Amino acid sequence: MRRKLAAGNWKMNGTGASLSEIRALAEAWSAPACDILICPPATLLARMAEAVGGAPIHLGGQDCHSAASGAHTGDISAPMLRDAGASHVILGHSERRADHGETDALVRAKAEAALTAGLVAVI
Repeated sequence: MRRKLAAGNWKMNGTGASLSEIRALAEAWSAPACDILICPPATLLARMAEAVGGAPIHLGGQDCHSAASGAHTGDISAPMLRDAGASHVILGHSERRADHGETDALVRAKAEAALTAGLVAVI
């Protein structure tokens, strides 16, 4: 049986000051009853990976581009997320679909990119 996943998407919230709270939570969670996933803004991902250290907390990106690299200003690729410490990525979120017109085909392409990079796609 698969373990349950409790995920928190920080959306476009949080700054470096938020990391002290995450450090405290990481120290308190020694054996959670389910998998814990936190998806901070991309600007915090690498610093959050350092803050949680070896705690049983997974980190994820809030989206990724379908390409591994290239001229895509403002986007982040799945390999970049992995390099920053992510193990997961949220794809196909209703806000991305509404705000950016993302389609099922695009979400599939992003999921394929995520899997290729070794990320778990949360769709």
